[in-house]
Amino acid sequence: MKMLINLFLSFFKIGIFGYGGGYAMLPLIEREVVITNPWLTSSEFLDIIGISQMTPGPISINTATFVGYRIGGFLGSVFATVGVVSFSFILVSIATHYILKFKNSKILKNALMGMRPALIGLIISAFISLASKSYLDFKSIIIGVIILLVSLKSKLHPILVIVLSGVLGTVFYGVL
Repeated sequence: MKMLINLFLSFFKIGIFGYGGGYAMLPLIEREVVITNPWLTSSEFLDIIGISQMTPGPISINTATFVGYRIGGFLGSVFATVGVVSFSFILVSIATHYILKFKNSKILKNALMGMRPALIGLIISAFISLASKSYLDFKSIIIGVIILLVSLKSKLHPILVIVLSGVLGTVFYGVL
């Protein structure tokens, strides 16, 4: 039971401080599941991020569910998932009552604008952390540059870009 409570509290903390969505939460999730509570290795964490991006749903919920299941089975996945969404659920439930009243408030708009730089910083931090562990050789850098160029220069659907990255990975690592 102590382990289930620890899973809940760890992911509840991620849910509280993870303003900005999944990519902004990645540094927090990594710190909790790899460093603070060594439930996963860095390599396993990267694998989970990849799987979480390919499965439907938010990265934070997918990661919480996977880590919870890995650590505590079905109950672990329930506790971790409920932990990561609890704060948002409570906050949205309370805020719904007041949001229409303050929707034109300059204070609220300015507060949200002030949070944007922190959000961008968290996303950049997640990118640097993942890139430093993912781009280990010249082939992976080439694949990354090709995918970036295809993403920026074409109107290819993101799912097709993911498929393309898989094909390139197979060609570069399976054939060459």
